[in-house]
Amino acid sequence: MKKIFILGATGSIGGSTLHCLKALQENKDYETKFEITGISFNENIEKAKKILSDFSIKNVVTHQEKAYFEIKKEFPQVKVYFNIEEALKENDFDILVNGISGSAGLLPTITAIKKKAKILLANKETLVIAGEMINELLKKYQTSIIPLDSEHAAIFQLLLKHNINEKNLKKIILTASGGPFFKNHEENPSLEKALKHPNWKMGKKITIDSATMMNKGLEVIEAHFLFNLSYDKIETIIHPESIIHSFILTSDNTHYAQLGSPDMKHPIHNALTHPEIIANDFSPYDLTNKKLTFHEVDYEKFPLLKLAYDCGRKGGSTLIVMNAANEMAVHLFLQKKISYRQIHLIIAEEVNEHQKLKEPQKPNLNEIIALDLAVKSKIKSKFG
Repeated sequence: MKKIFILGATGSIGGSTLHCLKALQENKDYETKFEITGISFNENIEKAKKILSDFSIKNVVTHQEKAYFEIKKEFPQVKVYFNIEEALKENDFDILVNGISGSAGLLPTITAIKKKAKILLANKETLVIAGEMINELLKKYQTSIIPLDSEHAAIFQLLLKHNINEKNLKKIILTASGGPFFKNHEENPSLEKALKHPNWKMGKKITIDSATMMNKGLEVIEAHFLFNLSYDKIETIIHPESIIHSFILTSDNTHYAQLGSPDMKHPIHNALTHPEIIANDFSPYDLTNKKLTFHEVDYEKFPLLKLAYDCGRKGGSTLIVMNAANEMAVHLFLQKKISYRQIHLIIAEEVNEHQKLKEPQKPNLNEIIALDLAVKSKIKSKFG
């Protein structure tokens, strides 16, 4: 029996994880069984109640006071927490699924690592702002991360199945859909247009990040820390169909690719059953009469991707500033307090100003948290 704690249970990652867990429980040929120790959720109370009704779950984390009292009343057998780290410290679990958004995912990841749990990570910001620290902790506590982002999950599977190592790996290639503005680029689109992703159904924050292609920038930085690769070995290419999730190029100039539907259930199923290959009820992608197209990235259209590469190469506290500025800028855009174009301007300004300061190249946890909050507070006071 493997105990699992799911953060962001009412979101897209959480929903796909619950679907996969239910399917695996019903799979008579799969011997491993799972127990959901706890979940966290942010906004959707009714969806959280449905999850509690469908699964036997003993612990819930919510930041909403209304949800806290409603769940305590309707599910008296469930212990309700306001704080994720407290819930993780007080309960046993073998696997943490981190599907929450933003820098809020960092402390739960660290808490789980210290409990020697395996991390199924969809929260890319954890590695963006503290990648070096996380890797040191993984080594110290002898546990591991399995990536859930479709691109990194593809790289993870390709490297593993083809026995690729640093000697014979030439580079990895992360694919990007290009978002809603690849074909019809707009300098300053509306929020409604920016939220219409052509291929993926995701949360609002990551959907806006995909429109600006900052999401791909965050994934480039995440890949650097996940696979211990220099940025010169991490390439990005536009692939509008989102069928090939990533490539690897080996030293003999052979490309290997993973193909599949744009559905997060695939990488989540593979992560839950790793290192085995277990049958599922997903339909294989039908390639009949399909086109696969690829395009170079236009950095003038998507300057945040180039900025992410630049910040990644600088490393240290620059990454914290970039990520914090992006989180707050996207938050303000979602509230319609700034324009789409201002997202890039705000992030670039904060990064440029930070470069003038002598900040630590290897910040500790307290410095990471303090800098993250300071940047967000500064931007919020200016625009919020």
